[in-house]
Amino acid sequence: MFLVGITLQVNAQNTLDYYIQTAKQNSPLVNDNINQSKANQLEIERLKAFYTKPQIGVTANYLFSPVISTDNNKTTFQPNADNVTNYYGYDLAYSNGGQYQAMLNVTQPLFNGQRYKVAGEQLNVTSQINENNAKLSEHDIEKIVTDQYILCLQDKKQTDYAEQMMKLLTEQKELLKKLIESSIYKQSDLSLLNIEFSNFQSQLTTFNANYRRDLMDLNILCGIDDTALVQLQSTNLTLNGTVSDSKFLEKYRLDSLNLVAQQKAFELKYKPQLNLFANAGLNAVYAPTIPNRFGISAGLSFTYNFFDGNQKAINRSKTQVLEKSVSFYKSNFITQNTVRKSKIMTELQSYTDRIAIAEQQLKDYDVLLNSYKKEILSGQLSIINYTMVLKNMATIQRDYALLFSQQQSLINAYNYWNW
Repeated sequence: MFLVGITLQVNAQNTLDYYIQTAKQNSPLVNDNINQSKANQLEIERLKAFYTKPQIGVTANYLFSPVISTDNNKTTFQPNADNVTNYYGYDLAYSNGGQYQAMLNVTQPLFNGQRYKVAGEQLNVTSQINENNAKLSEHDIEKIVTDQYILCLQDKKQTDYAEQMMKLLTEQKELLKKLIESSIYKQSDLSLLNIEFSNFQSQLTTFNANYRRDLMDLNILCGIDDTALVQLQSTNLTLNGTVSDSKFLEKYRLDSLNLVAQQKAFELKYKPQLNLFANAGLNAVYAPTIPNRFGISAGLSFTYNFFDGNQKAINRSKTQVLEKSVSFYKSNFITQNTVRKSKIMTELQSYTDRIAIAEQQLKDYDVLLNSYKKEILSGQLSIINYTMVLKNMATIQRDYALLFSQQQSLINAYNYWNW
C-alpha cells in the first residue's frame, strides 16, 4: 500500500505555469502593493469629503469658576461672581464667573475644488506606483520560480540518466552471467559491472536527494504547503520577441510624475483659503440668564500665505534636481540593459553550439554501445573498455543536462530583462 501511494505522488503532474501563478497569489509583497493601491483610492474619497463637504459637529463646555468675596468686610463663597469687587479667584474678565456652551457648528470650505484635484492627483500617482510595484514583483517571481523549476528539471534529468545507465548495466549483467557460464567471460568481469552499477546507484541516491531538496525549495518559494514528491512537466523556454518600450521604464515615469504631484501639493498652502462657518445654540456666562442666551452666529474665515522666505522657489529647485536624478537613473538603466541583453545573447550562442556537440556525442555513444553489444556476445570486447565507455557517456550526459539547464536559465534571464 505504501509503494502504491508513492507511485501516485510521483506521477502527479505540475507545470511551470502552475507554480508561477501560485507564487503570485501567495506573495505577501504583491498582495500588499495591491491593497496599498486600493487604500489610496479610498483615501481619495476621504479627501473629497475633507476638501468639499461641510463639517458638522457639536461642542459643549461648562466652566465653573467660583470666587471668595471680601466685600463689606465679609468673607463669602460666591458660586457666581455677580457684582463683586473684592474677591479671591479667577479674574472676572477671564471667566465672568462661569461659562455654559452647547452649540451646533457647521464649517463649509469654499472654492476648494483645486485643492481636492491636486491632492487626488498625488494619491492617484501613488496608487499607480503601487500597482506597478505589484507588476514588478510578479515579474521577479516569474524569473525566480522559473530558475528554481529549471534546477529541479536538471536534477530530474540527472536522475533519469542514472536510471538509464543502471538499466543498461542490469541488462549487460544478465547477459554476462550467461556468457560466463559459457566460459566466454570471467567472474571478475561481472564483478566489475557490479562495481559500476553500485557507483551509478550511489549517484542516483544523490540525484534523488537533490531533486527532493530543490522541489521543497520550489514549494517554499511558491507558498505551497506540500511535501509530496511530484513529477514536474518538462519545459523548453524560447526567447521573447524584442520589445520597443520596456515596462521597466514605467517606474521612472511614475517617479517623475510623483515629484511633480508632490510639488503641486506643496504649493497648495500658497493658495487662498476661504471657509464659511456658522453655529447655533447656547452661549452663556451667567446661569440665571441661560434661557435668554440661545442664538446663532455666522462668518467667513480667510487665510493667505504670501511670504515665507522663498520656500516655494527653493522647493521647486529641489524638485527639478530630483527629476534630473530620475532621468539619470533611467538613462543608466537603458544603457546597462542593452549591454546586458547583448551579453546574454552571446552566451546563448555558445551554449547552443556546445549542446549540439553534446547531442551528437550522445548519438555516437548510442551507436558505439550497440556495436559493443555484438562484440560482447562474441567475447571480443574487454569489459574494462566497456565500463570506460559507460563512464565517458555518463559524463557527457551529466554535462548535457547542465548545459541545457544553463541555456534555459540564460533564456529566462534574457526574457526577464527583455520586458
